[in-house]
Amino acid sequence: MAVSDHVDFNGFMEGVKRRNPHQPEFVQAVQEVAEDIFDFIEDKEEYHAQQILRRIAEPDRVVSFRVCWEDDNGNIRVQRGYRVQNNNAIGPYKGGIRFHPSVNESVLKFLAFEQTFKNALTGLPMGGGKGGSNFNPKGKSVREIMRFCQSFMTELYRHIGADIDVPAGDIGVGGREIGYMFGQYKRITNQFTGVLTGKGLEFGGSLIRPEATGYGAVYFLADMLAVKGADLGGKTAVISGSGNVATHAAEKIVHLGGKPVTLSDSGGFIHDPEGLTLEKINWVKAHKTHRRGRISEYCDEFTGASYHEGKTPWGVPCDVALPCATQNELLGADARTLVANGCVAVSEGANMPSDLEAVHVFKDAKIMFAPGKAANAGGVAVSGLEMSQNSERRSWSEAELQQMLKDIMAGIHARCLTYGEQGGGYVDYVKGANIAGFKKVADAMLAFGVV
Repeated sequence: MAVSDHVDFNGFMEGVKRRNPHQPEFVQAVQEVAEDIFDFIEDKEEYHAQQILRRIAEPDRVVSFRVCWEDDNGNIRVQRGYRVQNNNAIGPYKGGIRFHPSVNESVLKFLAFEQTFKNALTGLPMGGGKGGSNFNPKGKSVREIMRFCQSFMTELYRHIGADIDVPAGDIGVGGREIGYMFGQYKRITNQFTGVLTGKGLEFGGSLIRPEATGYGAVYFLADMLAVKGADLGGKTAVISGSGNVATHAAEKIVHLGGKPVTLSDSGGFIHDPEGLTLEKINWVKAHKTHRRGRISEYCDEFTGASYHEGKTPWGVPCDVALPCATQNELLGADARTLVANGCVAVSEGANMPSDLEAVHVFKDAKIMFAPGKAANAGGVAVSGLEMSQNSERRSWSEAELQQMLKDIMAGIHARCLTYGEQGGGYVDYVKGANIAGFKKVADAMLAFGVV
């Protein structure tokens, strides 16, 4: 009879580092989950015997491919494309496509790993995947972006499908890019299927998909506050980012009576002490989406606001914080500043925006801290609902979808409470999310045997 490899946490992480050299983002994501999972599985021999955590931390496959395209000057350009299919134990691989110069195998493996647990938390049948390219859409013409998207899909199409892997958008990939990729998929395969989510409403998209991630992060924040008998009314919110997630998070904060006072981009952040109204938020949406402008220009449009070049907004005193930009944007020193300034809750709108040190600071201070795999799952949840609508050849109303999103986020919050309550009124949402997501995926893997 085989003896299980009862390796300790340090031994497990040494193995992850050895197998994934020069991949710090992926190692960080695995460590954040493993810290909580090891305590949970300590007395559960079956998980050890079947090497479940080791298997989840090894993607099913990593596909890398060349993407050739021609720019407007007739130059041939070469980019690298990826699709990481991490785990499909509970459903087809599901996760976004990111176009950004920072994209590499480590970043996409971390995102696919996180996506596996995030999707499990939604309660919908979706596995975890992620993809993208080091292509930078900034400064490119519309026709250059179209040609790149078509070339990217010419290779990607052979690895995806409505019941295999269903990509969506992410940083650098919005409705326009999804449209170009869907058109190319349809052209190559002669099939009209729900192979991508985030599509336009005219060709199978879902209402409230643009709002879903930002709204969902705020719904989760409101659920955390409700446990303490509080709400967002009158609370000051510091938000990073100024794209789709950040602007819709700010919008929902306003809807619920709060006051968002910051937004940011890669150049710096704006601080508007009077608060961002819906009118101001709509200006930012148009400015960033249609004019591809910088957030610094907000101060030219609205008096009383200040721009802080090269800085992040975490030094601005606030009641709640929502990092909605990118990974590792909120560091340990930032977390200590937020806690010292009286911040009572943090809800991650981006994927792993807080580094490990920051996570530990929040947990040690015992403030309410919602990790991205729980708080920003609203986007993929509505993507899952888009998949359902495509399968049924129907569309649900906005009211139906808003209620479904609220219910899904409340369900995620409840699952986090199940495994995260620590006594004394403190809830470790990181631990709760990690264990709840892991258990669902792990139990499915056990049912399949060693495959």
